Amino acid sequence: MRDQLGIDWGTAGLVVLTTVAMYLVLVLCVRLLGQRSLATMSSFDLGCAIALGAVIGRTALLLDPTLLTGVVALVTLFATQIALVRARRSRWLDRLLNRPPVLLMAGDTPLRENMRQAHVAEDELRQKLRIAGIRHLGEVRCVVLERTGAVSVVRQSEPLDPWLFSDVPGAEGLCAPSDEPGTRRTAS
Repeated sequence: MRDQLGIDWGTAGLVVLTTVAMYLVLVLCVRLLGQRSLATMSSFDLGCAIALGAVIGRTALLLDPTLLTGVVALVTLFATQIALVRARRSRWLDRLLNRPPVLLMAGDTPLRENMRQAHVAEDELRQKLRIAGIRHLGEVRCVVLERTGAVSVVRQSEPLDPWLFSDVPGAEGLCAPSDEPGTRRTAS
């Protein structure tokens, strides 16, 4: 029973090394695949996430996992997460680890090249528009795939503050001069 509970220092070091390595590979894969991999999951995405968890877990726990091996791996995962959250306070490192938001629609026009690069299908875009309560494309000011994988749908009817879109490549033209904060619109 002692063999099933214990761990030696060499094994503990190996668990830490493999856990950090697998975590960083996962972060790299998400970075390469983009925010879409973080969005709401289809059944295929869920299956992939479960398989990834199994691969990472099994790799981190080595060939013959023990209770302490699992504890070391779990603590290492949380410590790595905390370290990356703190490191992301640096704007440069945050930009390196995360993709920028992606403009999916400008007005009523889907930006197909951006959608292709973000791995967003037209059906998914239509679904997000319906969920946002859009009844026709003329209501859309823009649609943005956020860094978190969420999709923001902004309506035409409201003025836009340029600061809110300063991190979205290609969104420069969305904020008309009359949308500047403090500027009043006048009726014609």
